[in-house]
Amino acid sequence: MHILQPKHTKLNQQETEKLLDKMNISRAQLPKILSSDTALPEGCVVSDVIKIERREKSQIFTASSSKGSQSKEGDKINVYYRVVV
Repeated sequence: MHILQPKHTKLNQQETEKLLDKMNISRAQLPKILSSDTALPEGCVVSDVIKIERREKSQIFTASSSKGSQSKEGDKINVYYRVVV
């Protein structure tokens, strides 16, 4: 996995059911990801649900930002879900 690549995690059956119940949707209503996508973890098959975690750098700057540095304390992780097709 490349350092810039978002973290991809395969959900187990119990986690998938909990997610679908919480969101009140079916598996078919999730956005799709191709089974040929190189970012997928080993052993993923069609209909698996994948959790993708992307780090978002905060736009909040500290007092030292005038020197070009940015605070990493404000980094946020956005979570997305995809179903393998």
